[in-house]
Amino acid sequence: MKWAVVLCALVALSECIHKIPLYKGKSARETLEEQGLLEEYLKTHPYNPTIKFNPVLAQTSDEPLTNDMDLSYYGVISIGTPPQSFKVIFDTGSSNLWVPSVYCNSYACSNHKKFNPSQSSTYRSTSQTVSIQYGTGAMTGILGYDTVTVGGIVDNNQIFGLSETEPGSFLYYVVFDGILGLAYPSISSSGATPVFDNMMNQGLVSQDLFSFYLSRDGQAGSVVTFGGIDPSYYTGQINWVPVTSQTYWEITMDQVTVNGQTVACSGGCRGIIDTGTSLVVGPTNDINNIQAWVGATTNQNGQSTVNCNSIGSMPEVVFTINGINFPLPSSAYVSQRSSGCSTGFSGSSDQLWILGDVFIREYYAIFDRSNNMIGLAQAV
Repeated sequence: MKWAVVLCALVALSECIHKIPLYKGKSARETLEEQGLLEEYLKTHPYNPTIKFNPVLAQTSDEPLTNDMDLSYYGVISIGTPPQSFKVIFDTGSSNLWVPSVYCNSYACSNHKKFNPSQSSTYRSTSQTVSIQYGTGAMTGILGYDTVTVGGIVDNNQIFGLSETEPGSFLYYVVFDGILGLAYPSISSSGATPVFDNMMNQGLVSQDLFSFYLSRDGQAGSVVTFGGIDPSYYTGQINWVPVTSQTYWEITMDQVTVNGQTVACSGGCRGIIDTGTSLVVGPTNDINNIQAWVGATTNQNGQSTVNCNSIGSMPEVVFTINGINFPLPSSAYVSQRSSGCSTGFSGSSDQLWILGDVFIREYYAIFDRSNNMIGLAQAV
């Protein structure tokens, strides 16, 4: 390990900073809409964005997984020798790496790449199992070790999950194959070492941090950077926020205001910066209050819709974190589709706030493991 660290010190810094392009694919919601299945699907698969932050499940061997129909940013990694490629969500709200395997015969596995351990000369099996809570069931699988390559970083001896069952149909409709978790090891299912921890332990990154830039428009341009911060993706200064719990990337929010009035999170609340959640999620009453202030109404599918002609006159929603205001303009929190315009806010029965892709598209996000801080700066 120490020789890898020395190498990073000797070569140009840029050579130890690794950028992984993220692509904006079609979301499950868009696929279901195109096939005329969305309304029926929502009746039997209610959106539950906070299930993966369930504190009870976080203390067991199960890693909860949300059924977020709007997730669309994915990157490509490879596993094994020779490499087998997979599209994964780089998820700061979970800690395990898992992909479908040839052992999975579930419907959700039928249209995705499957890892075949017999075709990798570096694969090493274990007797350990992994379980990921999902909806009414669990994705189950086994754990194994192999070489994982991420944006030029060769991560040897990485433990990961090979799915054997994937319940329900949600994962059938998504573009990505699996998930690469970037949260803290304390919540990793079965005690599996997360990918970034393995990279740090092997001295494969020049700094023990990674950062996300999510482009506002188009399918390309988004990136996750391992080992550094890229000033070309933000303007102004970086505002650093302390992590309050080394489980998820949890912070304390001060309040949420609209037109100078506190409309949510009065007196402070818990929040999580999560690249694995597409929307901004909060307690239902608080979210309903925000929706009323911005002029949104709820349709039959549970989406909060707005008049597309009113976007330019809608107010900013301001999140105050560590004494700093982070405004979201209407252009950031309203999405436009052929079916109309809807807000990127969603209510939950939980008291936890999740600042997902809607927030991160507006603010370049740096996740610093050395100092247990999150840096936020205005994205370009």
